Amino acid sequence: MGVEVSRLSNGLTVATETLPHIETVALGVWVKSGSRNEREDEHGIAHLLEHMAFKGTGSRSAWDIASQIEDVGGEINAATSVETTSFYARVLRDDMPLAIDLLADILTDSKFDAEELEREQHVIMQEIGAAHDTPDDIVFDRFTETAFRHQTIGRSILGTPETVKSFSAQQIHDFMARQYGADRMVVVAAGAVTHDEFVREVEKRLGAFRPNAPGLPPASANYVGGDFREDRDLMDAQIVLGFEGRAYHVRDFYASQLLSMILGGGMSSRLFQEVRERRGLCYSVYAFHWGFSDTGVFGVHAATGREDIAELVPVLLSELQKTGELIKIEELNRARAQYRAGLMMSSESAASRASQIARQIMLFGRPISKEELMDRLSGITIERLTDLSTRLFSTRPTIAAVGPVGTLAPFEDILGLLASPQPHVRKMAG
Repeated sequence: MGVEVSRLSNGLTVATETLPHIETVALGVWVKSGSRNEREDEHGIAHLLEHMAFKGTGSRSAWDIASQIEDVGGEINAATSVETTSFYARVLRDDMPLAIDLLADILTDSKFDAEELEREQHVIMQEIGAAHDTPDDIVFDRFTETAFRHQTIGRSILGTPETVKSFSAQQIHDFMARQYGADRMVVVAAGAVTHDEFVREVEKRLGAFRPNAPGLPPASANYVGGDFREDRDLMDAQIVLGFEGRAYHVRDFYASQLLSMILGGGMSSRLFQEVRERRGLCYSVYAFHWGFSDTGVFGVHAATGREDIAELVPVLLSELQKTGELIKIEELNRARAQYRAGLMMSSESAASRASQIARQIMLFGRPISKEELMDRLSGITIERLTDLSTRLFSTRPTIAAVGPVGTLAPFEDILGLLASPQPHVRKMAG
């Protein structure tokens, strides 16, 4: 049957996909507002709002919200990202109306009680402390802060202890009123659901939600790159090396996804084989490409011991530069197969499918079929990938390193390696 989409009179988009042989429904409300939409004095408020939404409404206590969904064996949760916030549930097919009612209640009638707020602020401060004590988490925060210095897109989603403690219930209400409107929201269900019934339930509970969110869109991102190092007395070092990537909407977005798979998308990838298997320079290495609405980052994460840091980065740079010279057809075909398999596997999960549909509607204005995605991938050639690689890895790099990083080459030397011809890079790495 495919994805069906309707729009309510207030502008709220509602989409469903019926998945045969599934007895559950995954559903949620996705809002096109995240940490990037915060003002300078609101660092962490989007994430705090996500927590506080479950702490009581005008008609339900925090206990009521938790117990009512679990009384029917369901699950309810939420998540905050840089550009979106989602509130979602999974229930048996007959309990879909209850799940919609709960989600609508927390979005329309949350109280943000002062005592609950104080407790949740304390919880988030513990979360911030735990992240800081986890090097393979904190290194990514430092990476984005360095790549997008002094911009909301680069700030940690969690906020800081100082900012989180400063927020009042009124500030959370104001942020929600400014950022949450039907024009920025998508309600999606996948699994054992019929479209007309779901639309009716959403209309009952969210049909009167405010049509527009008056908040201004976030400022345009400006990738700057740079260098961050935190020397800690640890057994291993966490290193992220990155470059300016591609936004969701640009031509090279899917090519960038395939390039990340070729470089570090599995055990057969170039980085895994060269850096881990052949040279034994790290115990973990992979590549990634993150797209945002107007920018992106392409990066490599590696975890290594103190004695291998000096050699590791030149070898990483060497492997990146090689992709600008040669990519084999079997590598491209393998990356396409990995992407297709991942797409198919995730589509067998109702929760993953609902999330995919919501993201596509928010980013592209419509759901994109698996066939269309595969057509886009099939049009990507080796020539496009090698050209993209040359352009990506000529941008100013971003380095973030946490751990015993004293032997990591100076940033200026890394810049020099990037500017050097390929054979020289290999020589320095050896």
